[in-house]
Amino acid sequence: MIQSSAEGSPIAGGATKPSERGRLLSILGVGFGLAVIIGNTIAAGILRAPGEVAAQLNNIWLFMGVWVAGGLYALLGAISVAELGATIPRSGGQYVFARHAIGDYAGFIVGWSDWISTCGTTAAVSITIGDYTGRLLPALAGVRVSIALTVVILFALLQWRGIRWGSGVQNVTSLLKTLAFTALVAACFAVGSRGEPSTATHQGAPSGIALFVAIIIALQAVVYTYDGWTGAIYFSEEVRDPGKNIPRALFGGVAAIIVIYLMVNAAILYILPLSAIAGEDLALGKAAQVVFGPRGDAVFRTITIISMLSGVNAYHLMASRVLFAMSRDGLFWRRAASVNAGGTPAVSLLLSAAVAVVFVLSGTFEQVTAVLAFFFVTNYTMSFVSLFVLRWREPERPRPHRAWGYPWTTGIALFGSVAFLVGAIRADPRNTKYALAALALSYPVYRAIKRLSGKHIAPA
Repeated sequence: MIQSSAEGSPIAGGATKPSERGRLLSILGVGFGLAVIIGNTIAAGILRAPGEVAAQLNNIWLFMGVWVAGGLYALLGAISVAELGATIPRSGGQYVFARHAIGDYAGFIVGWSDWISTCGTTAAVSITIGDYTGRLLPALAGVRVSIALTVVILFALLQWRGIRWGSGVQNVTSLLKTLAFTALVAACFAVGSRGEPSTATHQGAPSGIALFVAIIIALQAVVYTYDGWTGAIYFSEEVRDPGKNIPRALFGGVAAIIVIYLMVNAAILYILPLSAIAGEDLALGKAAQVVFGPRGDAVFRTITIISMLSGVNAYHLMASRVLFAMSRDGLFWRRAASVNAGGTPAVSLLLSAAVAVVFVLSGTFEQVTAVLAFFFVTNYTMSFVSLFVLRWREPERPRPHRAWGYPWTTGIALFGSVAFLVGAIRADPRNTKYALAALALSYPVYRAIKRLSGKHIAPA
């Protein structure tokens, strides 16, 4: 079944002409929503974050507590975003909400930062796949960049054939990821105390202000690791019955991620003392070495490669939808809003893959994603503000799903986002300056694009 794109936003610019709209296939279900959330979220973060958190908090209850707190933040966010996704069923992610509720310029900032950072993440994950493949197969150690480029291009070609191919690949790779992590967790609990005890020393626990600072730093690492739970809203108009299935996918996806993260951390703690995890870049890899002995590194890297493949597929799917939505609304090249017979925004996919390729070849993805990390929580903040704006401005609008506990749940999520953003700015002032400079430069770029598209420029 083919569903035309949703009506253009009434904010600053009016609706686009029907002849200029792309057409997307409304064929996705809850299963795909779960798969893309898991594929988008569970990646390198869960490999690094346990060591970062343990370095700050050497108390088991505090260690596990911040992982629970991060999950609750994601759940509070999902409660609000579920209403937005069900009420405004347009593909494109959080860009759609910001533009509709706050205006074109807000949407422009959210959309461009989301698109560029997603393309950069595609490059980063693909390079990691190349690195790990080279370590598993030494004969390929010298061609890590070629492997990364192959991964980027291969998944783009698979999606070029249509959303059925893209969703099918996402379902399979996310299932493999879930099974791989489940198997490793089960192996950790099965071996348990047979692992050799660590000789690492145990430092004194922080207290007072030092403890508060440690918790904030640990929470930053955890919240970054949970980032990605919004994956389903990038495909809202491609999901059958979005009023019901978008909330189901969001809540089911967040619940699955919380369970997986808590089980992974519990498994690591079952194998290793907290003092041995602190500062470890790959705590899960260290646990795998205890469980599997000399084969542990190979097992860990194989599981990592499997888990990251689903991420690359999800990033291509999401990036192409963001650029498609912006192009449809006149905030980028109109041609990028075209969709092929298989339901893929083909030009947007091509451009997204091309940017990822440039990042891989230039090696600049780490700097770009570090700068754009400033916008990651900013985009969440925009979404929560959008819900307040729409409840006030459009009280009679049909809402197939309403945020539970509104306005308190949305208010708490908004407060948490602002507090996290302030902490992130203080923790990384250098990249924050670059991000603010990029924000300042975005307005003239926005005006130029609006002028080229022939649309009226709304007040910022």
